[in-house]
Amino acid sequence: MHPIFDFEAMVKHRERAAAHVPRVFPVLEALGERLLDRLDDTSRHFSTALDFGGRGVIAPALAARGMEVVSADFSPAMAARAGGKPLVLAGPQNFGLPAQAFDLVVANLSLHFLDDLPGALIQLRRSLKPDGLLLASMPALGTLQALRETLLEAEERLTGKVSPRISPFPELRDCAGLLTRAGFVLPVADAEDISFLYKNPLALLHELRTAGETNALLARSRAIPPRGLFAASLAALPQREGRAHAVLRLAVLTGWAPPLTEAPPS
Repeated sequence: MHPIFDFEAMVKHRERAAAHVPRVFPVLEALGERLLDRLDDTSRHFSTALDFGGRGVIAPALAARGMEVVSADFSPAMAARAGGKPLVLAGPQNFGLPAQAFDLVVANLSLHFLDDLPGALIQLRRSLKPDGLLLASMPALGTLQALRETLLEAEERLTGKVSPRISPFPELRDCAGLLTRAGFVLPVADAEDISFLYKNPLALLHELRTAGETNALLARSRAIPPRGLFAASLAALPQREGRAHAVLRLAVLTGWAPPLTEAPPS
């Protein structure tokens, strides 16, 4: 598999963001609630939960539902402030999660920076008890598409070349297949377009940085961005109600670990 992401850079970004992430809690909490609402669709009782990369908004919500929560993150600082019992993940190829330890795994906007998404889902499935539930959300194709286009256009106009500044995202139609490939049963994937409006479009970039979503692509340029790049690209964003308009296409994935009567795939 050809790597896409600079894992060490991603961890550094999350370490740096840990002290400031409460500034974007209102946005993260609103998105987390959309995912946790799926718990109301099942009568199952969950007592032990894994909060995978929840950045301080998922673990408290699960604890309020009466669950014992372990908060796992690749960033020690982010794990420490996530709200559950902290667990620092060992690495992208082997998270180091205990087997069949959790009734519920919640991965809220925390999988999209991993090169091996099927492998990550397999590891999360193995951490679930039989009949355990995975709830996951991630940006899908279409997220920040206007910003992606205006950045490319502005950089090409200013320098005659372009470099990637926004991560690639999976297509929604592939998400349920990823769950099946990872050994989940009853997989469901759906998506919702969520609009964000900014009086000052620079706030969009600040929010992404504060949430730890700074560019971590291996192919990213290490040079100082050309003067005027961000001002030009942000000024070209589409407008709605007199404000800059950005879209998050939020994909929500649900899948169940096989029951004891089914042998899970290796």
